[in-house]
Amino acid sequence: MRVLTRVTAWTAASAGLLAVVALASATIGPVSISLPNVALAALDALAVPVSASVSLRDAALPALGGLPWVAVDLGYVSPLDFDVPGTQQYIVGELRLPRIVMGATVGASLAISGAVMQGFFRNPMADPSIVGVSSGAAVGAVAAITAPTVVVVGVQPAAFLGALVAAFTVYLVATENGRTPVATLLLAGVAIQTLLGAFTSFLIVHSGRSIREAMYWLMGSLHGSRWHEAEVALPVVVLGSVVLLAYARDMNVLLAGEEDAHALGVEVERTKRLLLAVASVVTAAAVSFAGAIGFVGLIVPHAVRLVVGPDHRVLLPVSAFAGGAFLVTADTLARSTASELPVGIVTAFVGAPFFLYLLRDREVHAL
Repeated sequence: MRVLTRVTAWTAASAGLLAVVALASATIGPVSISLPNVALAALDALAVPVSASVSLRDAALPALGGLPWVAVDLGYVSPLDFDVPGTQQYIVGELRLPRIVMGATVGASLAISGAVMQGFFRNPMADPSIVGVSSGAAVGAVAAITAPTVVVVGVQPAAFLGALVAAFTVYLVATENGRTPVATLLLAGVAIQTLLGAFTSFLIVHSGRSIREAMYWLMGSLHGSRWHEAEVALPVVVLGSVVLLAYARDMNVLLAGEEDAHALGVEVERTKRLLLAVASVVTAAAVSFAGAIGFVGLIVPHAVRLVVGPDHRVLLPVSAFAGGAFLVTADTLARSTASELPVGIVTAFVGAPFFLYLLRDREVHAL
């Protein structure tokens, strides 16, 4: 009961923090909007899916002969109708809220994946990119940007596929006789990251006019986020996070070592495979839309662990909400500058000094 109370209290507090940060962020911009109007506009933006239609669209892949593809269109109804000026409703509902929701989704996915990776490798310096997910996404995205006639699935799908292929390759390289030693997995991840980084650099050098767009993606950005992107990313992140939370107890046991975990009834190899797969998918869903945003998956879980302790039953949900709040705050700073910055630059500028402060001010314990 005491654990349930701690989980509930910390999760509610971090969720409340994210809500406050999101509402405050929606008031900031070239057009200043009062907090009450932001809250009413946000409630007006709530919509319930009431219908779905399936259609066959042609010429989606012209390089492959115009193959058709199946699209699912959802119909929504908003149950609320508050009296908010039309311009403010549009700014909040169509411009700022989608970006905030995507920021919260991406931040949560990176933070919860980082917490899992740090526990998995028993190393507080681990982050979601350690198994090559970010590097694989970078190759896919840059390839789609620089060679659109060859990579015909678009930047986001290409980044997502690249991330999964990279993570799967790292796992295959590190696995032998049905076992995946953590040390081998780490070294394989470093090697694959280096190789993919070189390939990304090669693509950029030969990208010509696409170099600016490729570099902007590599620095990470939430600019231009729309609701249809959140409709894709949010369910993946939520479902993946639920699965990771279901294995929080097993992750606690794994901290004691694989032999002890096996003796306590944990199916070690199966659990490791599942954690790696789900964390990779959750991370891929984030970076495929927002680009390679660094530091969130490293600093947020580490800072949260210093406050709430190493119990993953508390650490995972709090890290998710805190990661969302952190990235929304960073993106608010990014879009508030005279010339909007990629949010990845802001997370590095803010995160690195804070992380150094933590290292100097607090004792860092091995997991």
